[in-house]
Amino acid sequence: MRVGFAGTPEFAALALGALIGAGFEVPLVLTQPDRPKGRGLKAEPSPVRRLAAQRGLPILQPATLKTADAQAPLLAIPLDVLVVAAYGLILPPSVLAWPRHGCLNIHASALPRWRGAAPIQRAIAAGDVATGITIMQMDAGLDTGPVIECVEVAIAPRETAGTLHDKLAAAGATSIVAVLMRLAHDGGLENSPQPASGATYANKVERVDAAIDWSKSSEAIDRQVRACDPVPGAATRFGGRGVKVWRADPVAPTRETIAGTVLAAGKEGIDVACGHGALRLRELQPASGKRMSASAFAAGHGVVPGSCFGPPRLTPER
Repeated sequence: MRVGFAGTPEFAALALGALIGAGFEVPLVLTQPDRPKGRGLKAEPSPVRRLAAQRGLPILQPATLKTADAQAPLLAIPLDVLVVAAYGLILPPSVLAWPRHGCLNIHASALPRWRGAAPIQRAIAAGDVATGITIMQMDAGLDTGPVIECVEVAIAPRETAGTLHDKLAAAGATSIVAVLMRLAHDGGLENSPQPASGATYANKVERVDAAIDWSKSSEAIDRQVRACDPVPGAATRFGGRGVKVWRADPVAPTRETIAGTVLAAGKEGIDVACGHGALRLRELQPASGKRMSASAFAAGHGVVPGSCFGPPRLTPER
């Protein structure tokens, strides 16, 4: 089978590696154009482009697929199927109809829950105990196509977006290989329409989603911290400066007080009052600084009982 691939981040690169390892012919790899990164804003290739280049695979990096000129080089290449994983561009109808067996998407949730751009982060923030990998036949909707395979993946109690990403990426790579093996053997794939109820949408995580509101419960803020790890990092302020919270645990408050107030600071961490309960901060990162233990932060920044953490001041993206 001739299997095209469209994807951009590390999640997708793992799936591409699995397809190559399984022996599928990959005559084309689509990935996003190189993006400027770092302080020098040097253009860097995506993880998918780096892997494809290492394996000598043909690569195209269109900025859009909406125009006939952008589509022409693709449609000239015969494909049996196109595998799509976190590509980042919308596929128009002509591209969806291009491969003989259509386009298969690897989606990081158990559809129809968490359709959209950030299913991993939204599942953790919502307190879900399980999510999954869905292999879906793509249609013109947003993650609305019929389901070919869905594999459940448990969300551990202290799961972060980073650790869950790795679990789902591995599950997705295994699942897409199994599905393509069935397609190669049977000549087709059975699928089922998604349920009409139960759909939720996982909007892209913006900076405002990372801002800690101390009036929320300690459990909700704990989930927010884990959902924002490794990016963008849950954000607050102390002493007029921005601080990111990387690790924390809900604890019983020592007393009732205004949300954001420091209840205790010591070698175990910094206890901060929340709208309900308290949160023990264990790892922090001051603006322009390195990650450090909360006890080291407290010693260096004058954190004492009665001092306050407050909402971050949001500034425009550069």
